[in-house]
Amino acid sequence: MSEAIFINNVERVSNTVLTVGTFDGVHAGHRVLINKVVEAAKINNARSVIVTFDPHPREIINPGAAGIKLLSSLDERRELLADIGVDEMVVIPFDRDFSLLSSEEFVKNIIWDKIGVSHFIIGYDHHFGRNREGTIDTVKRLGRELGFTCFVVSKQEVGDRTVSSTAVRKAIMDEGDMELAARFLERYYILNGRVIHGDKRGKKIGFPTANIQPDNPAKAIPRYGVYAVWVRVDQTFHPGMMNIGNRPTFEGSTKAMEVHIFDFEKDIYGREIHVQFVKRLRDEKAFSGVEKLIARLKKDEVTAREVLMRQSPNIAKLRK
Repeated sequence: MSEAIFINNVERVSNTVLTVGTFDGVHAGHRVLINKVVEAAKINNARSVIVTFDPHPREIINPGAAGIKLLSSLDERRELLADIGVDEMVVIPFDRDFSLLSSEEFVKNIIWDKIGVSHFIIGYDHHFGRNREGTIDTVKRLGRELGFTCFVVSKQEVGDRTVSSTAVRKAIMDEGDMELAARFLERYYILNGRVIHGDKRGKKIGFPTANIQPDNPAKAIPRYGVYAVWVRVDQTFHPGMMNIGNRPTFEGSTKAMEVHIFDFEKDIYGREIHVQFVKRLRDEKAFSGVEKLIARLKKDEVTAREVLMRQSPNIAKLRK
């Protein structure tokens, strides 16, 4: 899969195995569903398709609510789905008119008429269509009427917690628990962004940092604190530690995301970098002086190096 295909450009293929959803984060629960699609497509010599939406439906359905924070951009979703082996990601632009489409109209006019479907795989709790009226029973009934089969995937859990995009956001944004998030996601949580100029305080105290501006302003940002991270510059991964917060020792008032890359001296201002969050080391803290801050940063670096020696970048299948 090289690129996303928007619904108006999709080719109808009747022998298609598909599923539908936003798939924000492409977490472990999503992956079970998506793997079923890929496996069924191979068995039936069919095309595997993931139908998704952009923007996130909640942005349209609840425009007055606080903006939802996303676990993955559309392009990140495409890359993650391609890694799993999906043939096509079909994107439906989600707007007010589309939100008023009934569940039956969606299946008949979009899934059946425009995309084509022989096997529809659906999650245990999936609802769709106007006012979320569509259910598993809706899909089964329409399958009997139109001539496709429906397969239901049960819920997935990590420990005693059901895997969901909401649970992943809570682990990342509220708890800063990147290890739990990694088990939910079956990978490290990632942040892609551009390196921008900061105040260069880190360089003055022996810990030069790259200040990151996320590519997607709606991206979910981990809870304030210090993290052990892997940083990809070009195609090479480097160990590092990242601070997210307002730098209270320097009486900062605005949120900053700064990463100190170990044993790295290249000028990367203006460059795109990719950060994988491995573990939260501590809360952000105000120190009584710069010397105490430096001493703590040295301890943080030792701890981060120890963590990263045991955890390589891009580890998958962490639920096991």
